Amino acid sequence: MNKPHETELTSSQEDYLTTIWRIVREKQAARATDISRRMGVTGPSVTSALRSLSEKGLVNYAPYDIITLTARGQELADSIERRQKVLRTFLSTVLALSADVAEENANRLEHAVSPVVLSRLTKFIEYYETCPGEKVRFIEDMGYFCEGHSPECRNCAAMRHPDFGFHAAKGPAAEG
Repeated sequence: MNKPHETELTSSQEDYLTTIWRIVREKQAARATDISRRMGVTGPSVTSALRSLSEKGLVNYAPYDIITLTARGQELADSIERRQKVLRTFLSTVLALSADVAEENANRLEHAVSPVVLSRLTKFIEYYETCPGEKVRFIEDMGYFCEGHSPECRNCAAMRHPDFGFHAAKGPAAEG
């Protein structure tokens, strides 16, 4: 039996899965018409996607019936949603993009971002949100960085550690 992280999905299938996840969170179950309206696609497109997701064991689907996620589908949709949330947060909080622009781009980026990149973005967001605000600033050519290494900031202390491999003002350590 495949585990969710082993299930290969296309970008489109991931979009259907997360749409179903959102509708189910709102209404407890989804119908094909809900999915069609939410995604702006035709009924036959939804039916085709639901059959495919059902064959993969990710949704409970029968024609003209309600649609729910299986346990595997729920776990995979949760994972996709977590990736999108990290990307939305980075785009809106760190890059100061509007919520609409962040949402649209997070959805696109989510399909391609590697676990390593996602992990680094998560750590950067944590750093950005916990570093004393008056020391973090944005410079057009450099992006955000921390001017002073404050003794009260645990992130600044981590920046001084040689294993961290990143100096806030200089960027990633050179590959050696």
